[in-house]
Amino acid sequence: MSGDNVRPIIIKKKKGGGGDGHHGGAWKVAYADFVTAMMAFFMLMWLLNATTEQQRKGLADYFAPSIPISRTSGGGEGAFGGDDISTRESMINSGAGPNAGSETDAEDAATVAAMEEIEAVLMGTGGEALLSEQALRHVVTRLTDEGLVIEIFALPDTPIFLGDSAQPTQITRDIIEMVARVSSVISNPVAVGAHISSRPIVRAGSPAWDISGSRADVVRRTLEGGGLNPARVMRVTGHADRSPFTDNPLDARNERVEITLLRRLQ
Repeated sequence: MSGDNVRPIIIKKKKGGGGDGHHGGAWKVAYADFVTAMMAFFMLMWLLNATTEQQRKGLADYFAPSIPISRTSGGGEGAFGGDDISTRESMINSGAGPNAGSETDAEDAATVAAMEEIEAVLMGTGGEALLSEQALRHVVTRLTDEGLVIEIFALPDTPIFLGDSAQPTQITRDIIEMVARVSSVISNPVAVGAHISSRPIVRAGSPAWDISGSRADVVRRTLEGGGLNPARVMRVTGHADRSPFTDNPLDARNERVEITLLRRLQ
């Protein structure tokens, strides 16, 4: 074999692909995120242990403000949004400021407390009652949004007016005069209303309105005779038989008068 036909032998070496080769820096980023999260967790746990409830609330408010922002603004900067102290004082004095209703609310609370005291004294819930046991059978009181309602009502065996007249019985007169005396501790307005029960026989030209109106007016005059200032009477109303207390319109319990010590001017 001649030397011209001999081919050179070329040996190629290939590097094997091992599992420990370079894969970039993605794992480093993931690890850094994990360490950061753990640091934040431990800082949170430390803060919860090292701070008071008030301090934690302050931190929470810092990241999620709970202080309301006014929807209307004067366009200025500072604590009052462009208004000065004199403007705020003017708003309060005119009834438009943030503390405008506080004085009225305090007066109303004092009035309610006085009414509760009147109720307790009249009914004897706090001690000896001013009314006799016989009179107390005809009286019920309730404190409502309108004021203290003192109701005097008839019983099946004991009316509060004589027949269909506007003349009160003696026990009714005693109750009304006592109400006039105990209500003198306040100066609030007073409203008077009278109701009657329906009659078994319907008559033409029913006198129900006239009877209830006359009875309400008699109650007003009796209150004034017992010492109530006439200027305090705001309204006197006869309701006839239109507002029965019970489902039975003929029930004697529907025959009643209501004296209301109003909470404030209506």
